[in-house]
Amino acid sequence: MAPLDLSGIGAVGYALVFIAVGFGFGAVLEMAGFGDTRKLAAQFYLRDVTVLKVMFTGIAVAAVLVAGASAFGLLDMSRVWVNPTYLWPGIVGGLVMGVGFILGGFCPGTSIVAASTLKVDGMLFLAGALGGVWLFGETVASFEPFFLSSYMGRFTLDEWLGLPVGVAVLLVVAMALLMFWAGELAENHFGGGRPWSEAAPRGRGKLAGAGALLLASLVVAVRGQPTPEQKFALLGAEARRPLEERGIFVDPAEVVALRSDTNVKVVVLDLRDEHDFNLFHIGDSRRVDPDALARPEVHAPLLDQPASTVTFLLGNGEATALRAWKALTALGVPNLYVVEGGMNHWLERYPVPACVAERSAMPPARSDASAYRFAYATGSSLPAAWPELAESSSFRSPCEGAVPGGEAQERGGAEQPVWPKYPFAKKVKLKTKAAVKGGCG
Repeated sequence: MAPLDLSGIGAVGYALVFIAVGFGFGAVLEMAGFGDTRKLAAQFYLRDVTVLKVMFTGIAVAAVLVAGASAFGLLDMSRVWVNPTYLWPGIVGGLVMGVGFILGGFCPGTSIVAASTLKVDGMLFLAGALGGVWLFGETVASFEPFFLSSYMGRFTLDEWLGLPVGVAVLLVVAMALLMFWAGELAENHFGGGRPWSEAAPRGRGKLAGAGALLLASLVVAVRGQPTPEQKFALLGAEARRPLEERGIFVDPAEVVALRSDTNVKVVVLDLRDEHDFNLFHIGDSRRVDPDALARPEVHAPLLDQPASTVTFLLGNGEATALRAWKALTALGVPNLYVVEGGMNHWLERYPVPACVAERSAMPPARSDASAYRFAYATGSSLPAAWPELAESSSFRSPCEGAVPGGEAQERGGAEQPVWPKYPFAKKVKLKTKAAVKGGCG
């Protein structure tokens, strides 16, 4: 499944691929006339809208192809880099670039095209752009709070509109076709001198191309995007191997060890219902409805965590957490693991006082049901919720003198358990995503 992993072709081959893409992109810009500042400036006077037509053709066609490839299982969108959104800095930067475009007649990409064909104005504009980059780098520290403000992470058009991806693509295509029609209408009038009554765009080829693009976008909208379960089924053997080898199931003792590691950020997502969560949960864990994981507002923050973050999924057993692991893995969440045996196994390792909860004599009716009967709702107030803490005076047990594990020390005015150092096979391996980015700016 695309995108393709080019790491196997070596550093030279990797560089050659991107050089070829760059030359191809530059050639397209030159053939479209983007190396001529007069053509670029003419769009602001509505005499020549070639820039609008070329750029929005690329946007519309790429949107249909990318969304279509994802819809038919040919592309894993979770592996496609999307520039993070910084709303207000982006707006200000766009205005600055727009003013520079109007004054100089180039954008940075087209100035490189012009300079490569030895156009003096392109060379001067490129030199000014490089000087601006240097000046920005030297002064950004003075306005860094604004530069990093209004961060929205990976934020796409369909999320902003609250629409399915295919419908958003259909709207983009419809908008582009309307702009092409209006642009050519203005171009024929202001650039060609035709009266408005005769300025309507003509040409069967244009009509056929517009119809084909609109039809393709309709197919993408009707097809829809695959569900997380379908995406996981499309993943290759390499992605499924950790599951088959139980490499994703981590012993509670390893979770505790990582919670003590200051170089690692540990996130625990508790997938149990609210009743079980309130009875007892791991300190600093967050309850999440498993059915809500597919919603962007729920899983998007997991995609945007620091590279040193490890996310653990926890149910009473393993079944619910395993389903969530498949869904989030298909959505591209990295460093994702399941707590082995769930909360039932956690309480075996780090038991609560017997007056708080006892293991049921009968096995749970469901594989992911609690194996313990609680007499009190304790939340994260017991030592078993924070086994990595050597001591604390904040723990309060509802029963006097009840310390699990048979061994205790006097700490902070209250007896605290001393947990055994359980052996475990280390399974967590931090992985980072390498972002390969590009574009015309």
